[in-house]
Amino acid sequence: MGRAIAIANQKGGVGKTTTAINLSACLAEKGKRVLLIDTDPQGNTTTGVGVKKNEIDATIYELLLGEKTFDECVVRGVAGGMDLLPANVNLSGAEIDFIDQENKQFILRDRLKDARKDYDFIILDCPPALSMLTINAMTTADTVLVTVQCEYYALDGLSQLFNTVNLIRSRMHGSLEMDGIVFTMYDQRTNLAYEVVENVKSNIKEHVYQTIIPRNIRLAEAPSYGQPINIYEPKSAGAEAYRLLAQEVIDRKF
Repeated sequence: MGRAIAIANQKGGVGKTTTAINLSACLAEKGKRVLLIDTDPQGNTTTGVGVKKNEIDATIYELLLGEKTFDECVVRGVAGGMDLLPANVNLSGAEIDFIDQENKQFILRDRLKDARKDYDFIILDCPPALSMLTINAMTTADTVLVTVQCEYYALDGLSQLFNTVNLIRSRMHGSLEMDGIVFTMYDQRTNLAYEVVENVKSNIKEHVYQTIIPRNIRLAEAPSYGQPINIYEPKSAGAEAYRLLAQEVIDRKF
């Protein structure tokens, strides 16, 4: 059964989607069978791998509703070589649709039960909020990977996120673990970036990945072309960083 990793942070703009797409692609590049899951109604992960989110009828939303099967919703072999469970704006209605549903926090886990055996890694891109969609992603996941932007307010909200993970572990999913922290948008030209990394390391007891994702123009450009960085600019600093991160993720033992 594949290892499922939820990529989370309730703050937006901290590299969650970039990391979900490029980590998935680099895992696939290393020969791993990967399922990338978009749980954000914005659908940026979906478009970031070249799928036109407004032209698909079967998405994670239809899967959650039980209107479509996993095989009907999954998009096979998207850019980067992984499979994709896509999302679009329809997913924004999920909170209301499931408000009275029993065990609503486990819907995604239950819908993916049979599909998990087909993958080595399942990467779930969470929305920038501690919502029912994020909870569903975390109850599906084995571990939670947190992306942290190298900026002044990097620590803001992290304690709340860790508390949420602990709450889900104690009440819903006893085996959920913290995967670790990945620093993103690192600018080596500034003292601030270095200070942020050291500050987080000294204040957080969680595992910190050695690989730091640089601030890189190619990483910013790649989504507009619907390609992961290892396809769009395979020799860029961003591509090399995500390859290193993928190997760290593969080697990480729990």
